[in-house]
Amino acid sequence: MNTATAAAVDPRSFKSFPEFYPFYLGEHSNRTCRRLHFVGSTLALLCLATAFWRGAGQYFVYALLCGYGFAWVGHFVFEKNKPASFKRPLYSFMGDWRMYADIWAGRIPF
Repeated sequence: MNTATAAAVDPRSFKSFPEFYPFYLGEHSNRTCRRLHFVGSTLALLCLATAFWRGAGQYFVYALLCGYGFAWVGHFVFEKNKPASFKRPLYSFMGDWRMYADIWAGRIPF
């Protein structure tokens, strides 16, 4: 999905996650953007594990910074679009983890 088409679609118009997910993938057509999401999500998981292992709450903040920071750089710098999380935060969060699993499974190219 190109930027012009994506801009014409309001992410709030989707009534279910299965409807939303193809749109979400279209917003991540740039490979570098997907890679940055993947790296950010992996670092976020490591931060969460560290938070539990060490009992250090600041790692929850680090997890958010890693997850969203890498993703937003991917969108603003490489994909040249605005993250869907601004209008559809829950579906976008779900989409990120679904895409993460799909990349691990080889269904989406890394």
